[in-house]
Amino acid sequence: MEKKNNYCVIMAGGIGSRFWPLSTSEKPKQFLDILGLGRSLLQLTYDRFIKIIPNENFLVVTSENYKDLVLSQLPSLKESQILSEPLRRNTAPCVAYATYKIMSINPEANIIVAPSDHLIVKEDHFLNEVEKGLNFIDNKEYLLTLGIHPNIPETGYGYIQVAEKIKYEEYDNLFRVKTFTEKPDRKMAEVFIETGEFFWNSGIFIWAASSIQKAFAKHLPEVNELFERGAKYLNTPDEEHFINKAYAEFPNISIDYGIMEKADNVYVLCSDFGWSDLGTWGSLYENYNLDNNANAVSGDKVFLYETRNSIINMPDNKIAVIQGLTDYIVVESDNALLVCRKEDEQHIRQFVADVMLSERKVTTSRKTE
Repeated sequence: MEKKNNYCVIMAGGIGSRFWPLSTSEKPKQFLDILGLGRSLLQLTYDRFIKIIPNENFLVVTSENYKDLVLSQLPSLKESQILSEPLRRNTAPCVAYATYKIMSINPEANIIVAPSDHLIVKEDHFLNEVEKGLNFIDNKEYLLTLGIHPNIPETGYGYIQVAEKIKYEEYDNLFRVKTFTEKPDRKMAEVFIETGEFFWNSGIFIWAASSIQKAFAKHLPEVNELFERGAKYLNTPDEEHFINKAYAEFPNISIDYGIMEKADNVYVLCSDFGWSDLGTWGSLYENYNLDNNANAVSGDKVFLYETRNSIINMPDNKIAVIQGLTDYIVVESDNALLVCRKEDEQHIRQFVADVMLSERKVTTSRKTE
């Protein structure tokens, strides 16, 4: 397996609404230094994979609105390595676009597909598992995902149920996939943990470009047919025009629903490399250094009194004095302030929708005055 045949596709098109008000539609969470490490989540993802993937073999799929942000944060990439989506169509069209683009350059390619906003604590162990995965799928029609050993009955993650263990070289953590389940309720998640047959779905995939192309042809033929017809436009000046037309016809569907849940050649490599999808303030809290009162605090002028188990995220130039809160989220950014109970953070998307609706009403009112 030659390194030049290995590619990394980073999906960076989400708007991160659950991290509002820090994450906005103008600058979503993948472009923010949420962890306080001096690098954005996107940059950390690139930093991780550049250790095993050549720079020229990276593709970042993102909204056309974020193309300049990606180029500014990853200056080593060429403009041709940024694939701009004109519309949000979930992950299946995103993966298809990158796959056909790579296939037109290198039909022998193997591809890692990874979200841009995940946390990996044990990076060396993670990269070792990824390389094992690349070795497993090389020259085979396998679709591989990475599974995470669950330590709590988390309801915000998808789960993978495993079938029999696969004997391959010296691997002892490779299984055939039996079922996928998306975000179970608490009771079901507890049952999953008890059985020992379920792992968290990391959303990180490894496969040969030819294998996932065949899977599109079989399970999402409408997507495949559009790219088959338009393949001649890829890597030409007509690519943007073709993509704009194609995305208007693509279904809005995830790669999990569209292919992984239907295919019979899906495997999972199960491990524990300190993974979190950082999808919510609560998941960030779980991975933050806490103070003596179990508060996750960001901001150099924050004064807390009788406040416990809370998330406080304030700009460094803002003085904040907070008293008497337990299990709360307090975040200020760009003249927006969020104060809500940690247990109710699933309502943040609705809060954002209400704010946007209110702003639209104000704008419409001003235009009619």
